[in-house]
Amino acid sequence: MTAIREGQFFESYRIDEGINLELFARQTVEGFIIGLHKSPFHGFSVEFAEHRLYNPGESTRHIDWKVYARTDRLYVKKYEEETNLRCQLLIDASSSMYFPEHREVRLNRLNKLQFSALASAALMQLLRKQRDAFGLSVFQDQLLYHTPARLSIKHYKLLLGYLEKLIFSPKLNRTADIPTQLHRIAESIHKRSLVVIFSDMLDADDRLGDIFAALQHLRFNKHEVLLFHTIDKPLEIDFDFPDRPMRFIDMETGEEVRLQSHEIKEHYTRKMQQRADELKTRCLQHGIDYIQADIRKGVFPILRHYLIKRARLY
Repeated sequence: MTAIREGQFFESYRIDEGINLELFARQTVEGFIIGLHKSPFHGFSVEFAEHRLYNPGESTRHIDWKVYARTDRLYVKKYEEETNLRCQLLIDASSSMYFPEHREVRLNRLNKLQFSALASAALMQLLRKQRDAFGLSVFQDQLLYHTPARLSIKHYKLLLGYLEKLIFSPKLNRTADIPTQLHRIAESIHKRSLVVIFSDMLDADDRLGDIFAALQHLRFNKHEVLLFHTIDKPLEIDFDFPDRPMRFIDMETGEEVRLQSHEIKEHYTRKMQQRADELKTRCLQHGIDYIQADIRKGVFPILRHYLIKRARLY
């Protein structure tokens, strides 16, 4: 159960003045222009972007012979979707991801969905700068949105627009069916990809075994899987609530319980830590990169820490 205090939910959201996804993504990426991945997989589209010098030994297929006739130098046509990597970003948009609920969207006070959207926007910008393709899949108990990986500016703007809509349209009583939707997405991604998942991993029926069967489906299809386990650690793991009578409400089912936090804190924290440890252990066993993404730490530190680690590995 995901807990919120009575009166914390507000119908209208307002983004903090001066914050927008594209600006945030650009500023964040400028802080760590490092390689995300080097891959042997290449693809071309018919949308021309620019020229680059021909490197001896590579295919002559895309040499621009008209430019060679004018300049006596070999140039290769680069296309809008020339890419070394395809990345599919998956966002769990069930109601628990809107915890904790705030009236405004501020960088120093995000809920899990806002964190996921901002982090996804930053990764898309980083992928764009590396000329890598990216797609977006958003799910609850059904698949809400799905686009294949592309690189065009139009595609990038479209995904940013959808993420902004997602931020400003919180929905209560929407459950997650993580296993079913991961299986569905696995079937729809036909080429090897980096699959990045943002989720609190709170399935409506708490089917951890089924979730990992779906994650194994992605791995079986040769995808690299990266899980950002998105949580508000002080509240959801440490249960750091005031010791006074409170009403806790499950954001996905509407179920309510009244109690004082100290009555269940020891039991709750033990169970939640056990679950987090099991999630991390199973990811390690199945070759899935696991990052505990505490939203209180902010988007930049979490992404920077992981990308620096990844740059060392590759």
